[in-house]
This record gives sequence, structure tokens and C-alpha cells, in this order.
Amino acid sequence: MPQLYLQEYAKHLAGRRAGIACREGILRDHLAEIVADLKFLGRMGIAVTFFHNLPNRFANQKLQKELERKLPAAEVVRVVPEVDFYRAVLHHPEPFDKLIFLERRPLIDKAGNKINALTTTRLRQSLAEFGDAIANVNFRDAMNRICEMIEAGSCDRVHILPAGRDTIKHELFTVEGSGTMIANNFTEEFRRVATDDEVAIVARILASYKRSGFLKPRGKEYLDRHRHNFFVTVIDGIVVGCVEEKPFDEETVELGALAISTRFRNQRVGVYTVNAFMHAMRAAGFRRFISLTRNPRLQELLQRLGFVAGDRPEYKRRQEQSPGVPLFYREGAGDEPPPHF
Repeated sequence: MPQLYLQEYAKHLAGRRAGIACREGILRDHLAEIVADLKFLGRMGIAVTFFHNLPNRFANQKLQKELERKLPAAEVVRVVPEVDFYRAVLHHPEPFDKLIFLERRPLIDKAGNKINALTTTRLRQSLAEFGDAIANVNFRDAMNRICEMIEAGSCDRVHILPAGRDTIKHELFTVEGSGTMIANNFTEEFRRVATDDEVAIVARILASYKRSGFLKPRGKEYLDRHRHNFFVTVIDGIVVGCVEEKPFDEETVELGALAISTRFRNQRVGVYTVNAFMHAMRAAGFRRFISLTRNPRLQELLQRLGFVAGDRPEYKRRQEQSPGVPLFYREGAGDEPPPHF
């Protein structure tokens, strides 16, 4: 069960408006779950407009009245079945901070992995990869309109989620998310851990790596004691990655505990985090960087950023503490500008 961070995430969402769009068949199959999520958003101070395309037949009038009765705080908008549902939602005159489409399945890549976050450029480039996994032809056609809408500034975020229990709640209030977020104006920040909530989120991210066996366990107690050594990468005000500062000598600092939320893996957050860490450490007077890891993906990332693998006599003492773990080394030179995500 994903960990909800209600207090931390709610302060970034309170007072904002979300549009939730769900087609007839999906709504019928997941009515109770969708209503529960929409009520939850209302309790968190998020204004909701709910779009559906139930035909106006007598048999559906009871269901439409039930929606209005159960969602008194939400604006319920019916799109007539004769109109393209996605076009009607995307061209609604009211602007939304977030627009969420509930679908049968999530967006996936060729390997069958859920795509967690995309810019509009990457969405267009990736359509060939996951387009066949989208059963609804009209929705595939709507992808370009989604890109145009975001690029025009009509909406900051579009989310594509698989309908189900707590799917909206988990998308908006967990580190991992439940679907795909599409946006261009991600705001990034790299800084030291500041609050107890951030310590808890870092612990959650690190726990996912510990299970893979590539990261030495770091419990909540350790994080509390060493929080001043931990930096976080924050995207849109939400912690999505971390790294630990471990000074070795006056000139060398170790890059430890690098971990990225599953939502933002493969989105260049790792590159941003390593570069931001080196930039901050150079400003603090360090000019040599080391990292010890068995994680093949991290090894590839480090080498791409100029680290060289191999034993070094000056770090023998550190290597003896982690026998058999490859060491990666880089000597930083020059005052490079701050990185960007």
C-alpha cells in the first residue's frame, strides 16, 4: 500500500481546481471508487469538475442524479455522446490546474512498464511506443491536443490514470503515483532536508532501493541523526530523490544513498541530482568525488557523467569498508553553472 503524504502534498494542491474526466463504461464499472476519490479531493480543499458522457436515457437518469447527490461540492458536466468526449473536455472554457483522464489501463512503454512522467516533447516522441496499448482510438488522437493544451498554457498538468480504487488519491498524494503525468513546467530545487515530513519521504524512497539489494539499509533513526547530510531533489514542491553527503577528507566527498522515486526514474532526475550535488559540493570546497555502488544503472549514470571506475590507493580505507563494491571517481574542475532538470 503506497504511503500517503497528505499534509505535505495538500499544501501544494489546496485551492486549486482539478478536472476529472471519465467515459461511460469506465464510470459504470468504477462508480463507487471514483465517487470516493472525488469526495476525498473535496475534503482536501481541491475544487473538482467531473466530466462524463452518460447518454440521457431514462435508465441513466437515476445514475446521473446519484452522481449529483453524492458529489454536492463538485461541478458535474455531462458531455453529450454525439460529441468527441476528449475534445469537449480539452476545450472546456474553465481552466484547470490539473486535468485527469480515467482510462482502462495506464500508459506503458514497449517493455510493458508504466510511464510515470512525460514532457509534451517526450510524449510526442513516445507515442509509437505506447500508442498500441491504448484501446480507445479517440484517446490516441487526443494526445496531440493534450500537448497543444499544455504548451498553450491552458493547463499545467494532465494525468492519465487507470481507473480503480484510490487511483486519484494515490496519483496526487503519494511519491510513487498511480499513472502518467504530462507537463512542461516542472520546477526543480536541490537543497538539504528541511522537515520531518521530508525525512519520512526520503526513508520511503530509500526503502524501495533497499529491497533491490543495491543500497545499504538506512533506517528512520539513521536519517533523523544524519539529516544534515542529506540533500533532496524537489520537483514541483515534492521530494522525488535524495543523495547523502559523506566527506572523506578535505578535498573528497562521497556521493552516497542516491535514490530517485519510481515516478521520476528515467526522466533525467538522476542526472540532475548528481550534477546538483557536485555543484553544491564544489561551492563547499570539495573537488574530488567518489561513489561506491553495485547498482548497474547508477554505474552507467556515473560513467556518463565523467566518473571512472577502478581502485585508487588513496581511498583504500573506504573500499575496505565495502569489500567487492566498485568505486567510481571523478575530479571536478571549473565552476560549472547550476544544473537544470
